Amino acid sequence: MQHQVVPVRLAPADLIGLGLLGIRTRKARAALSALGIAIGIATLILVTGIPASSQRALDEKLAMLGTNRLQVSPAPNRDPPVTLPKESVDMMSRIAPVKAVSATGDFGLTISRSDKTGAGDFNGIAVVATKATLLTALEGRVRAGRFLDAAMEDMPTVVLGSIAAQRLGFDHVDLAQPAQVHLGGRRFTVIGILDPMPLSSEIDRSAMIGWNAAVRWLRFDGHPTRIYVRTTDSQVAAVRSVLAATANPQHPGDVLVSRPSDALVAKQAVQKTFSSLLLGLAGVALLVGGIGVANTMYISVLERRREIGLRRALGANRGHVRIQFVTESIVLSALGGGVGVVFGGMAVALYAVVQNWPVIIPPAATAAGLGGALIIGALAGAYPAARAARLDPTESLSA
Repeated sequence: MQHQVVPVRLAPADLIGLGLLGIRTRKARAALSALGIAIGIATLILVTGIPASSQRALDEKLAMLGTNRLQVSPAPNRDPPVTLPKESVDMMSRIAPVKAVSATGDFGLTISRSDKTGAGDFNGIAVVATKATLLTALEGRVRAGRFLDAAMEDMPTVVLGSIAAQRLGFDHVDLAQPAQVHLGGRRFTVIGILDPMPLSSEIDRSAMIGWNAAVRWLRFDGHPTRIYVRTTDSQVAAVRSVLAATANPQHPGDVLVSRPSDALVAKQAVQKTFSSLLLGLAGVALLVGGIGVANTMYISVLERRREIGLRRALGANRGHVRIQFVTESIVLSALGGGVGVVFGGMAVALYAVVQNWPVIIPPAATAAGLGGALIIGALAGAYPAARAARLDPTESLSA
């Protein structure tokens, strides 16, 4: 009676163990092979992480030039003078891409250190009603004391810009024993001094009081004279196109909107250039890594012809041989990819810290490093595995 020959089937655990056989028995060669992969993937992380960190540092410097800020004010030289509606700030805050909006209102008062100061001594300081959201919109900082908030906005308190504080003789603020200034015949308590704002020099020369306090104590009419809008770089043009109609729907021609900073064009050009550079460098690094894996696995087939012939003679079929070499290639690539990502990330972090840049490791580069290592390992091991499976057992053993 003839018995049908049934092909041997290996369990998944056996296949993995078989694929790791070459790594376990040739540890030095496996380590060097994984090192080649690690260098390729680390290079990928480096050539994407360092430019990304540099780009972020450059973006932050360009952002300091006001690339995402716009200003709205009444059109000048109109007879009679025009004003912005009281509701304009609230209406502009409803524009979806707008991140922050605030306003100031100039109503022609002067400030003095005391009631004994001569008239006109501090004419270079503007007294403005201010929304509590001003620092958020301008990304400003308080140098001393505090800024206006929901509580202080109703009280007779004042915050000084950097130049205004210097001209009035204030270099610090003691909230326990606060100093006072005179505004419109009333005393106001100084609660804060701001850091300089190079992009909003008018704020440096201003004495800011709460919006509600100006209405209550100084007869402010509530109409803003300057509105500050902060959005995203990608939406600056779109937001600018609707600001005039939003601020004054009945008379949009009476609204003046500042043009975007020229630095925005430079920032967008830099981002486009860096994106193309990162893509090209990543592709080259992955290609080099893939060639290294393919070369390693091809040499491995030549070195292990006797082993392949012996396994075939003992009953291993071509599929087993293919699986062995593909698995070994994937494992080597995975080990090298993991080590490369770790050391590449450490190198990027070290270089960025030395250069005083923010540390940026693009998640896409990490995913490409690990995923690319596995894909490249499978592809690079495919041809050597097929070549190994085609070897004749007799010729392999006699070689």
